[in-house]
Amino acid sequence: MLDDLERKIIHYLQGNLPLTVRPFTVLAEKIGISEEELIEKIKLLKKQGTLRRFGATLYHQSAGFKANAMVAWYVPEDEIDEIGHMMAGFKEVSHCYQRRIQVKWKYNLFTMIHGKNKKDCQDIARRIAETAGIKDYVFLLSLKEFKKTSPRYF
Repeated sequence: MLDDLERKIIHYLQGNLPLTVRPFTVLAEKIGISEEELIEKIKLLKKQGTLRRFGATLYHQSAGFKANAMVAWYVPEDEIDEIGHMMAGFKEVSHCYQRRIQVKWKYNLFTMIHGKNKKDCQDIARRIAETAGIKDYVFLLSLKEFKKTSPRYF
């Protein structure tokens, strides 16, 4: 169970960090603790498994990437870890997930790739396919973004 301080810390961490040299100082002041105490609590929450990861969101359109595509891959189960790590290593891949194969959908590995345009994304997918030696994949170009927010727990 989380105590009130831990809930408060998670509340502030789930939003955008302040755009400053020392964002944890700003958050600590809002919470009413020292920066050192905040960082130690974050480390403890991570160690306990309460906080799984801490990440940043790149707004790809602002960075010059106007297109993105989800690519669904069929990868043999005995190669999934090796190929998943290899695909995740491409700089154009922001997400790489394994999913269970479904009755009418055999694809088990998914990558979100970002490029300057549709052709760029297709070229990246082909390059990944060639490197991985995977021929069975589906290219799903994003047409419209409806939501881009993280879940809020507190």
